[in-house]
Amino acid sequence: MTTTGESRVSEAVPVTCAQCGTTAEELPLTWVSSVERGRTLYYCDRCARDNLRSIEARLDNPWW
Repeated sequence: MTTTGESRVSEAVPVTCAQCGTTAEELPLTWVSSVERGRTLYYCDRCARDNLRSIEARLDNPWW
């Protein structure tokens, strides 16, 4: 549930993978989100699968 003033990714906003740059018109269910240094980043299913251990270890993406 969102309250007034909170921002969420809407279906109308294209989303870009922070690792490889792949874009999608709406946020696919298979993509992963991560909050790093106060920013919400999204990773496509391929990048998430390739870096699963680093994501689970909560390493920032420069360490991948």
